[in-house]
Amino acid sequence: MKADLQRRAAPATQRKPSLERVLDRYSVTVLQLPFLILFGLFVLLPVFVAVGLSFTDFNSIQRPSFIGLRNYVDLFTRDTVFMQFSLPNTVLYAIVVGVGGYILSFFLAWSLAQVSKGIRTVLAVIFYSPSLTGAAMMSAVWRVLFSEDKVGYLNAFLLSHDLIETPIAWLTSPKTLMFVMILVSLWSSMGIGFLAMLAGILNVNRELYEAAYIDGVRNRWQEIIYITIPATKPQMLFGAVMAVVGTFQNGSIGVELSGGMNPTPGYAGQLLVTHIEDYGFIRYEMGYAAAVSVVLLLIIYSISRVARKMLAEKEEA
Repeated sequence: MKADLQRRAAPATQRKPSLERVLDRYSVTVLQLPFLILFGLFVLLPVFVAVGLSFTDFNSIQRPSFIGLRNYVDLFTRDTVFMQFSLPNTVLYAIVVGVGGYILSFFLAWSLAQVSKGIRTVLAVIFYSPSLTGAAMMSAVWRVLFSEDKVGYLNAFLLSHDLIETPIAWLTSPKTLMFVMILVSLWSSMGIGFLAMLAGILNVNRELYEAAYIDGVRNRWQEIIYITIPATKPQMLFGAVMAVVGTFQNGSIGVELSGGMNPTPGYAGQLLVTHIEDYGFIRYEMGYAAAVSVVLLLIIYSISRVARKMLAEKEEA
């Protein structure tokens, strides 16, 4: 009788069937299962396969043969293109486009937040749309501007004003190809990170700005430093990670601008991604290309960790 009364007095949650309690406990895992399966198949598995192939000699036809660390040794000791061109070009490209594009994205987002909604919407679409355009379409537009003959827009302008005597080979000269690549990439760098920062700035509580001016903030620069940036840390971290990943993964723009030539003229526009495509899809040295891709993955991961740590330290301060 006493046990029956205790059972009736027990909470309803304790009287649920065992199966229902199990579902309640593991419901989150069950809902995440489709994502985990797809993430494992299309992200983790290719990474593990690339790491495995990087230790082999594989031409995509015959069975891979294990060669240990030979690909990595050759990459850092014998591959002069990698050490003299691909790696330095990628570092330069990443610093200018990655850091410069990130700063430009923030200040453009901040500037758009100061105008009315209608104008802001139109300008945001204009700034964001180049990031949706493929490299082939972008290069088609910019190749008209930087055409190497005298009818190219830039050469025609410079010739008409007697600034140059002969047309400049903007897209095939090793001296100018990287400059054009950086210019085109900056033009198309207002991607999803730019929209995230714009959304973050628009959602900052206006009362924070009012309180800041009461506490001594006197101009817009101090407003950005003390209010806007600290209040948009998550969006800025997301934008930083996207800028790092997008910059290091972007490599086809140099090939498209130079007329589809890989390697690019004089290796002037040769980036790590271009180097991977050269060995993987032109020379069919898949094992070596996998080794370069693993190095690229480690570089991206390391820089992303540094960016995350820097923003986290600022947040904790």
